[in-house]
Amino acid sequence: MQQSIASKNYDVIAIGRACIDLNAVEYNRPMEETLTFSKYVGGSPANIAIGSAKLGLKAGFIGKIPDDQHGRFIRKFMGDAGVDTSRMVVDQEGHKAGLAFTEIKSPEECSILMYREGAADLYLRPEEVDEDYIRQAKALLVSGTALAQSPSREAVFQAIAYAKKHEVEIIFELDYRGYTWKSLQETSIYYSLVAEQAQVIIGTRDEFDMMDSCKGDNEHTVRHLFNHQARLIVIKHGVDGSYAYTKTGEIYRGKAYRSKVLKTFGAGDSYASAFLYALMTGKDIQTALQYGSASAAIVVSKHSSSEAMPTVSEIEALIAAQAGLSG
Repeated sequence: MQQSIASKNYDVIAIGRACIDLNAVEYNRPMEETLTFSKYVGGSPANIAIGSAKLGLKAGFIGKIPDDQHGRFIRKFMGDAGVDTSRMVVDQEGHKAGLAFTEIKSPEECSILMYREGAADLYLRPEEVDEDYIRQAKALLVSGTALAQSPSREAVFQAIAYAKKHEVEIIFELDYRGYTWKSLQETSIYYSLVAEQAQVIIGTRDEFDMMDSCKGDNEHTVRHLFNHQARLIVIKHGVDGSYAYTKTGEIYRGKAYRSKVLKTFGAGDSYASAFLYALMTGKDIQTALQYGSASAAIVVSKHSSSEAMPTVSEIEALIAAQAGLSG
């Protein structure tokens, strides 16, 4: 007998990357001239779990961290943020945390220098994924970067198999990072395999283009994916806002919210956490798009990604303020 939704212990369990972000303290200069950085937890699924927990959802996390100071920092930070870390695996083979150094030349010119060789999160093995843990979730959130290498790739497919077995909804956040993949063909194959099993898919237009031969064509993308398991697809177009498509034919458009942008990274993770929070707390899709866009606007105005994840009151205050400006 399947567990009822009401009895689930977690709203969402994320699987994949938890790493270290080192964000430039000195703005408006290239990384060559940057001398100081602030340390945060990073990685799309980790950020989404943190953002979801901060908004009040019950969030869990499956991933592998190094057996060192960085690993202990990641576990404590996420636990303190309200994320269940009981299924976080400690690596015993000497792998280290992925490092992301960020450069903030200007609000329009930001870049990330990644160190992902031998990153511990990519060594999560299928047998380290707990079936009973996934059974306790309403939704499993899968991040695209976890598909870039074995054995993490197989661990994700194992998690998806458990989710399908126990009728746990699969959410695919595309999270494309080109530097982790060998080729576009490889990316397209594995992204398509997961996208065709997911009920909810969220990504930018550029990310969808990684697996779509008709680049830039929303209608073609959603028509193809609705032939599989998807019920809801969100395609983000940056400053032009975002679109949500339902399998029953509805189309919703969300506008991008204005803010004083400090840096461009972190927007997608904050968008996903707030969008999913709105849906999971009974709000309609149009409202969920507003929550996602407002959350993204807040995070890009602040220095970190994970630490800057907003509260519900902050999101609702921005929505109300901008409604007043446009009213």
